[in-house]
Amino acid sequence: MIARLSAFFDRMPAATLAALMMVSVGAQVSLMHAIIRITTADLHPFEVAFFRCFFGVLVLLPLILRNGAGAYRTQRLPMHLIRTACQVVSMTCFFFGISQVPLAKASALMFTAPLFATVFAVFLLGERIRSRRIFALALGFIGMLIIVRPADGSIDNGSMLMMIAAATLAGMMIAIKSLSATDSSVTITAIGTTMVMAVMTIPAILVWQWPTLEQLLWMFAIGALGSLSHYMVAQAMSRAEASAIMPYDFTKLIWASLLGFLIFSEFPSWWTLAGGSIIFASTVYITYRESRVGGARVASEAIGERG
Repeated sequence: MIARLSAFFDRMPAATLAALMMVSVGAQVSLMHAIIRITTADLHPFEVAFFRCFFGVLVLLPLILRNGAGAYRTQRLPMHLIRTACQVVSMTCFFFGISQVPLAKASALMFTAPLFATVFAVFLLGERIRSRRIFALALGFIGMLIIVRPADGSIDNGSMLMMIAAATLAGMMIAIKSLSATDSSVTITAIGTTMVMAVMTIPAILVWQWPTLEQLLWMFAIGALGSLSHYMVAQAMSRAEASAIMPYDFTKLIWASLLGFLIFSEFPSWWTLAGGSIIFASTVYITYRESRVGGARVASEAIGERG
């Protein structure tokens, strides 16, 4: 059965398989977000974030052991610390914010990560963008404003946390882009995951309560889904260009809307759907332009890191 299934996928065109992988990633990430909301209803977000990292390290342990001490060898510890700080802030804001906004709204706001990453790349890495991408960036941030609708000059806490999570996720991706010039992907992943787990241990201890077996299984699922989604994005991008698979990332909003309705009886507002569509369209265009100008860039790298 497994052999037949494997043969079926081997015969499938690479672009089609990559598209199916991205649709699957959308479901995995949305399900992970739903489980995070379920677990943070009974456990403190700091503790859930710690177990997300802990189980993530367990999943990566065979890879780390296979590379030995070399997995942690680097000459750029300060940049790894910056990457860790960005990831800790992003994860913390997301875990606190996911319980305060509908799943679809959270997914739509996290689409802004590539927009922030493109802006940061201009100011921090000296990358150049032309007028059409500047227009797409402006359009994307207009989409963000449509979602949060700060009519009275204020933004609700949940939306603010999600925007901070997206911005710091973008900062993390800029750091990873810089590190990838000197360090292997194994080193970047091993050091980053271990550092984040070590940092999250401290606040988790302060609010610690022993989880039940059911809660541990839920949190293992969070870690497994997170690692699996990152792996599948990498596989998809090895089979097709980022500009080709980016449109399928929009399925995250569809899956989030469906799961939000089925599990939490949420229905996304038209503002969320409209703003999310505008943000997504702008990120697709930016990714397309970047693939034309210079291959895979920061905006496309953020596909696999959201959430």
